[in-house]
Amino acid sequence: MKNTYFDLIDQTYYFPQEGFDLRDGYLTFHGVSLKYLIEKYGTPIRLVYLPRIGEQIKKARNLFNRSIKKNGYKGKYYYCYCTKCCHFSHVLKAALKENVNLETSSSFDLDLIEKLYQEGLITNKIILIHNGYKTNEYLEKIINIQNQGFTNSVLVLDSIRELDRIKGKRISGKVKIGIRMAINEEPQSAYYTSRLGIRQNEIIDFYMKNIKDNPDVELKMLHFFVDSGIKDNIYYWGEFQKAIKLFIELKKICPTLKAFNLGGGFPIRNNLGFEYDFDYMINEIVKNIKESCNEAGVEEPDIFTEFGKYTVGESGATIFSVLEHKRQNDAEHWYIVDNSLMNTIPDAWSILEKFILLPINKWENEHARVNIGGISCDHSDYYNSEDMNQHVNLPLIKDGDPEPLYIGFFHTGAYQDSISGYGGIKHCLIPSPKHVVVDRDEKGNMTDYVYRNEQTVEEMLKILGYQ
Repeated sequence: MKNTYFDLIDQTYYFPQEGFDLRDGYLTFHGVSLKYLIEKYGTPIRLVYLPRIGEQIKKARNLFNRSIKKNGYKGKYYYCYCTKCCHFSHVLKAALKENVNLETSSSFDLDLIEKLYQEGLITNKIILIHNGYKTNEYLEKIINIQNQGFTNSVLVLDSIRELDRIKGKRISGKVKIGIRMAINEEPQSAYYTSRLGIRQNEIIDFYMKNIKDNPDVELKMLHFFVDSGIKDNIYYWGEFQKAIKLFIELKKICPTLKAFNLGGGFPIRNNLGFEYDFDYMINEIVKNIKESCNEAGVEEPDIFTEFGKYTVGESGATIFSVLEHKRQNDAEHWYIVDNSLMNTIPDAWSILEKFILLPINKWENEHARVNIGGISCDHSDYYNSEDMNQHVNLPLIKDGDPEPLYIGFFHTGAYQDSISGYGGIKHCLIPSPKHVVVDRDEKGNMTDYVYRNEQTVEEMLKILGYQ
């Protein structure tokens, strides 16, 4: 049996495949020469291939609309992009070209919405879904944007108390609200019920007592979210059926309820052997909602999805050079790359997320099991297993070879920049807190001062390319 890296891949997977091919011995990503980019910019490189964003949006939208037509479904489908997955202006602009709606998760998101509106990239007719815990600042900005004429703004209640904080606010018209249903987490979770949302058995009573005759609000949406995503397993379908049952109960007593929000997204490819039947899953979702509603004699809802990782994940790649090949014992190969893996792909060590890992060059070399290490001094700064295997195989580096080995982690386009704090941005655009320093003098008297104030909206937007 041949033992080159190319033969290993060729014997294990279908290759070439969507997004990946070889050109003159070098890997390409969606037809882009990675050799060209490395020679022009050096490494490490954080790459974003914008056309992939539009391709993903079109794919999901076409499949949902096809299924709606096939099943004679009477509701409509709405695609929302979750801004928290990647807030950069070039990414938002690529998504907005496909006329997506937007989901927000924190206060600074609303300032971003205003920027997009001022630049003419959205109109005030766009649908905005406001998720996440509603701090006073976040709530004020949601109300302010509705008062500016954003008539399709939906405030999704994450807890019963959030509704109380709307009282007394000066609001133009009724506030469109949604209710997020708390779900039971997967059996292996550290806790039983999600902290997010309102308990299922409290929602009907909450609606009757606090929403039904409330002149300031109207219920438009039921929202449920499975963190592990839309998967064909007993757990997902169980939570899905609970949500459908609750929607039907609410719909019978709430004529304004029009939308069912699926929340959690589709998976992305994290290995070359990835298989997922998007067509089947979408058709099952549409068919199940239709059948359940028809049996109960209620109107079929509009279907909303909030796809973040699915939208942008496959657009991203991170390219490194191997600085050194170290042999630490008789069996272990360590490839030390020219950056910290903890900093550039933090999900790999924090939640053990796996990405597609491929060499850019040297596919004709023999392969071996290797460990990849970053240049930081932290023990956790390594990567040594793939999603389908318990170890990583890469081409062996030959002594005296003048060209280094280049490797790429692919489909890293979601969350990695915000989790790693790229340039100062944070997950969900939640700012760093005020930094206070406390000291004592020789007599024991305490002094304190502000070393750095909390990050401002302007600082965040500048990093993201909106100023």
